Amino acid sequence: MSMGWWAGGPAHGGKPVQGALKILKRGLADSPEMRKGLGYTIALAMFYAVGGLLTPVLIQQILDKGLSDGFRPRFVYTATGLAAGVIVLVYLAGRATFRRMVSTSEEALKSLRVRVFEHIHRLSIAEQSSTRRGIFVTRVTSDIDQLLQFMEWGALSWILGLTLMFATLIAMFVYAWQLALVVVGILVPVVLTLKLLQRGLLAAYEDVRTRVSETLSEISESVMGAAVIRAYGYDERMDQRLKRAIQNQYKAIIHSNKFQATTLPLSDFFGGIGLAAVLVVGVTLGPDWGMTSGELVAFLFLVTLFLQPLGEIAETFDQTQTAIAAWRKVLGVLDTPIDVVEPRDGVVLPHKALAVATEDLVFAYVEGDLVLKGIDLEVDAGARIAIVGETGCGKTTFAKLLCRLADPNEGRIIVGGTDLREVDPASRRTAIRLVPQDGFLFDTTIRNNVLYGRAGASEAEVELAFEELGLTSFVERLPNGLDTIVGERGDSLSVGERQLVALARAQIGDPGLLILDEATSAVDPETDALLQDALERLAEGRTSLTIAHRLSTAENAELVLVFDRGRIVERGTHEELVKAGGVYARLHRSWLGNTRAA
Repeated sequence: MSMGWWAGGPAHGGKPVQGALKILKRGLADSPEMRKGLGYTIALAMFYAVGGLLTPVLIQQILDKGLSDGFRPRFVYTATGLAAGVIVLVYLAGRATFRRMVSTSEEALKSLRVRVFEHIHRLSIAEQSSTRRGIFVTRVTSDIDQLLQFMEWGALSWILGLTLMFATLIAMFVYAWQLALVVVGILVPVVLTLKLLQRGLLAAYEDVRTRVSETLSEISESVMGAAVIRAYGYDERMDQRLKRAIQNQYKAIIHSNKFQATTLPLSDFFGGIGLAAVLVVGVTLGPDWGMTSGELVAFLFLVTLFLQPLGEIAETFDQTQTAIAAWRKVLGVLDTPIDVVEPRDGVVLPHKALAVATEDLVFAYVEGDLVLKGIDLEVDAGARIAIVGETGCGKTTFAKLLCRLADPNEGRIIVGGTDLREVDPASRRTAIRLVPQDGFLFDTTIRNNVLYGRAGASEAEVELAFEELGLTSFVERLPNGLDTIVGERGDSLSVGERQLVALARAQIGDPGLLILDEATSAVDPETDALLQDALERLAEGRTSLTIAHRLSTAENAELVLVFDRGRIVERGTHEELVKAGGVYARLHRSWLGNTRAA
């Protein structure tokens, strides 16, 4: 009974839906752990099938040779004992097959989960920005969990069931080919019905997996943005969005269950017809074929054996379509091209302040308008640059490109005299550091968060990093010093305190190019003083580009770059740009107005 009857289908998301059989072949090809020992598993399944056939044969022998011509106790007891032994062996073979499938499935899907997770992290920021984060989470968690359920039960059911049905069918033809044809005739409408249902099943479960992703995305956003939602009174709006997503998921599941409700009773319905037909034909015509009563009883047992896995397969068929839909989603992530390809033998950047240049830089997010348009600049090593501009002008995107979180669509970035695409990734991560404005921290101690700044760094170097930035007093104020737990995303610390820890993390890496995105949230005066002093110390001896949200940062920079609608429209010192009366002068007046209002 093939799972790949349908190799086409309606479009899904604007792309042709790949056939079930192709998905299974591709999935197995991408999971070498699953293929490992498959022959051994099939051999166990064949032993299980053959062992199961011995019981009807022994029953037939007992009826025809142990009871028909008088009771022969020795023969009956021997055959019964042999049957009991066979049942034990069949149990052990089934148990071994199940254990083998579970261990193989766990290993294969553990590897697959890791590969998908790594692939997601290798995608550029442009690709990641085009997909909601909750969808990626679903691929790594829920979708692979669906595969796991199928591999540990559904796949085993297919292997054991099909093997037993095939072996049983051969035995039935040996006993009475006429009755075997009756059974085959009953099987045909089952296969045809499942074939007709598969298209709808596959599309229905594809929709279920999509709706699950959407629900998880809404839940993720509502949990991560809980503070903003409550502060701005978005509770009702978010509640409606979440309820809408849950309702859509509910409708998709109910729709898919209509197909499930059709497939599950099929085996019972056709199984009952099959047994009745075999019994009527066997009793009526069997004696004319020379069929004994023992052979008829054995044949009925064989029919029961044949129909038993058919019932399980009808149920498994439904689970298989769910797994195929999930597998297609997972493979879709793996098929997403990595547009930031790392060089094999990349150039190692020098351990010093790095010059930066860009040539006609153009960039757009996936299926979006141009964010950067022809950016040309040259920054000397050790220079302090401020980047200013209104929200959405491309400042943050430019900073991300300098870290190679994405590659430009056109043009190139040159750091330390080397095209950024040709730089060794480990060297790039060490030499170029981005400190984002939210100062993202992991849910662990401050010490461990700083240790993430450089692989192999010691705890003494962590303490030294805080000392070099003049942050010893900050550490002393913490309840447990460097062993203070920061909470999820660093929420137990203030915005300014998170920035201080992020600066220490950058300091321990000792980069040659420092990219700072100043925090926009207000901080208390004491923390602000520490922050400004730490920033000054961190920038010493390094090239620094700061996305400035403060008037003082732009005033003290050696060069100010003014972004507007994806272009650098002005460049110069603070005094020069104020006198020019252009975009920067307008921003400067706005800053002054906000400062006076404060």
